[in-house]
Amino acid sequence: MAKSAFSLGQRHPRYTIAFAAFVLCAYWFLSSPTPRPHAVVYRANNDLKARLEREERKYRAMLPQRQDLITRFGPTPAQVVMFPPDQDPWPPYTVWDFFPPLFNCPHELDRLGALGDGGKWMCGISRIQDKPNCVIYSFGIDSSYSFEATLLQSTQFCEVWIYDSTKGEDAQNHIPKPLRHRAHFGKLALGASDRHGQGDDPKTWTLKSLMSENGHSHIDFLRLDVEGWEWETFRGIIRDFTMERVSANPAANANTTGWNVNEREGVLPFGQLQIELHVWNQRFQDFLEWWELLEVAGLRPFHHEINLVYANYNRHSGVELAEYSFLNIRGENAFIRDYVPVSPDGVVAEHQQEPDVRNIRHGPGPE
Repeated sequence: MAKSAFSLGQRHPRYTIAFAAFVLCAYWFLSSPTPRPHAVVYRANNDLKARLEREERKYRAMLPQRQDLITRFGPTPAQVVMFPPDQDPWPPYTVWDFFPPLFNCPHELDRLGALGDGGKWMCGISRIQDKPNCVIYSFGIDSSYSFEATLLQSTQFCEVWIYDSTKGEDAQNHIPKPLRHRAHFGKLALGASDRHGQGDDPKTWTLKSLMSENGHSHIDFLRLDVEGWEWETFRGIIRDFTMERVSANPAANANTTGWNVNEREGVLPFGQLQIELHVWNQRFQDFLEWWELLEVAGLRPFHHEINLVYANYNRHSGVELAEYSFLNIRGENAFIRDYVPVSPDGVVAEHQQEPDVRNIRHGPGPE
């Protein structure tokens, strides 16, 4: 005669306890909601501020050396040749020697994307790999999407807005399918003024207007390759987001700061910039003035890579293309300030309900 489970439990109570524990555990496991991933909370990095200050002192000390180099080969900026000819006295420089990337990245330095053409240098990807509301803008794609795809693969919450004047939504096929929900595409050009009416082709947007259209107040990483339009475009960006600090004595300003342009107030709306420079038909004095505008707006170069692919196929014209990476040392972006990330639903991570006042959230808030 078969024994009932009840009689078995009476004879072996330890089995009953074990069975009840199993049932309770199974119920808890099946009924509990799937835990949401929490963004990393960055603690105060006491060394970060000191490292940034040290790099800034070193960078400022370089400015008189640049002026000395101009005096040596000019003696004025208007007399400096971008690429000296192959003839006596063979001055030992190119334009790139005046603009070294001396500001060391205070975090890890990585080259993301494909080897060769397409890969880009980035400072501190760990600072945004778990950061919610992470925003990436990328302008000018050509045929390589390896950098954007690698950024998406390397981060948890980042979304990338990809723009090109010759490509639209069909470009999404270049991004791996599991990542496409975090990639957005638009067929437009970046410029210094807005021209995106019905009859405009290509449609051109300023960075300020495009950010407003997308509802963004801050970009964590900005990438530009706009084929020679970077000079006009970036002057417009600086004009839209910063204001010239007028000096009563411009000559004295140049002597005390090391720059020949007035310093600027305000914060550019991005934490990091990666840009390809095309110096076709550029004069040294114009390039210098443009570069100094970036410097007085708070940008510091930490890496550059000469485009040797272009130089190989255009040996008659000089090394006219170079990619520079800049860190924005102003504001409260993720690369220069510690911050308390907030999860996508707006809830502060459970283990950090009361954030340390020394921690700072990323980016400026809406105006």
